[in-house]
Amino acid sequence: MTYQSEIAKADALIGGQAHWDGIAPESVARMRVQNRFHTGLDIARYTAKIMRADMAAYDADPANYTQSLGCWHGFIGQQKMISIKKHFGTTKGRYLYLSGWMVAALRSEFGPLPDQSMHEKTSVPALIEELYTFLRQADARELGGLFRDLDKARGEGDEVRAAKLQQQIDGFETHVVPIVADIDAGFGNAEATYLLARKFIEAGACCIQIENQVSDEKQCGHQDGKVTVPHEDFLAKIRAVRYAFLELGVDDGVIVARTDSLGAGLTKQIAFTRAAGDIGDLYNGFLDCESVDPAAIGHGDVLISRDGQLMKPKRLPSNLYQFRAGTGEDRCVLDCITALQNGADLLWIETEKPHIGQIGGMVSRIREVIPNAKLVYNNSPSFNWTLNFRQQVFDAWEKEGRDLSAYDRSKLMSVDYDGTDLGMEADERIRTFQKDSARDAGIFHHLITLPTYHTAALSTDNLARRYFGEEGMLGYVKQVQREEIRQGIACVKHQNMAGSDIGDDHKEYFAGEAALKAGGAHNTMNQFAA
Repeated sequence: MTYQSEIAKADALIGGQAHWDGIAPESVARMRVQNRFHTGLDIARYTAKIMRADMAAYDADPANYTQSLGCWHGFIGQQKMISIKKHFGTTKGRYLYLSGWMVAALRSEFGPLPDQSMHEKTSVPALIEELYTFLRQADARELGGLFRDLDKARGEGDEVRAAKLQQQIDGFETHVVPIVADIDAGFGNAEATYLLARKFIEAGACCIQIENQVSDEKQCGHQDGKVTVPHEDFLAKIRAVRYAFLELGVDDGVIVARTDSLGAGLTKQIAFTRAAGDIGDLYNGFLDCESVDPAAIGHGDVLISRDGQLMKPKRLPSNLYQFRAGTGEDRCVLDCITALQNGADLLWIETEKPHIGQIGGMVSRIREVIPNAKLVYNNSPSFNWTLNFRQQVFDAWEKEGRDLSAYDRSKLMSVDYDGTDLGMEADERIRTFQKDSARDAGIFHHLITLPTYHTAALSTDNLARRYFGEEGMLGYVKQVQREEIRQGIACVKHQNMAGSDIGDDHKEYFAGEAALKAGGAHNTMNQFAA
């Protein structure tokens, strides 16, 4: 639909209403173009198709991997997408990630909380809605600027410039992109998961990530004490999310099945088994058990039968059962295969380090059963990337027999190694990690869960140190405002970013010459036009 056709439609509508005096067809067309998404479901359907197309492109060529950054506020998500459009000219392949960790730490009415699903469950769909509100406002703001330029070109009689601006308006790329939204372990039973998934989707989420931990025992994937559930319990929640997508007409909705089994050594339940070798039996086969003499069965002992032999699973005082040590990778592979066979679209394997060989090894095993299996991977700030990759380089060079006398493996974080061959090789591996692991480890989507949490803390620390120190106001001007101006950061005109020009346009639509507009000659934002 072109800008001119929208004007024509509005003109035809308004022309049939004699009492709609003062309603300008072009103003109506502009408002419609600026607000193409009317509901969250419109957004979910639109972005789901984007993800599906991107997944197909990755299957054809792993160089087509996608990326996102976690955002904990609508403004942060908005600025990220504005920056991406400014620097790269397109949002293609760039998404948003919504982290349950950051919601817990930053958005709960209880105050900062650990990542244990104690925050209000509805705070997550509320953030999805907030993110899309800010992205839609970014559309309206950028298009508003194009409309102003169009009016100026027309006023100056510059038909060539006006035609180019109309082409820009017709080809405008929205800031609205897919969100990978974290539903944690589903916040309860399958019905609770279904109800919450509906809220996610109605707010605009086309992609929901769910993990196989016990809801009431949920832990951050990078902390200890994780407890998984039998496959049947997890699959019921995957089906609940799929039903929510289908009920709401988002047929292309994407489900990411996350397994925490690599770092989870505990389960709350012994799985129900119907026959030897079924999924429940396979799950129970990982339990740490010891043989039991029937004559020595103790009071309250829980027993299972394995190959005709009575076995006693190791049970902790917490009433949790323990898996055998060293079974994490096997459990991860089984988790992933069963999830993909029962409705999931993408996988998430939470690992303890960013190691392409480890990740790729598991994906290879999964692809023996599901050839197009692919991952969403957490490039987590919980990893010490510098140390991990310096250790990987050190170990690789040691295996090659290289001289490592200049390096102490126990002190590789030292700044002294920054300019060394080892340090530079490690940095190069970090730089190419996403490209390399997309090719060699089946990773379709790379995300950083908590980056803007850390950038907010770092930038605030730097500003506070300078502003409250000897630099005073220069600490703000030199490190913030001057850089905003020189780097073309749109927020330097913060009134415009907050919508003052959009408001002025609406005032003019509604009141004509009587409009009291904010963007006049005495607006101090004009200082930034130089």
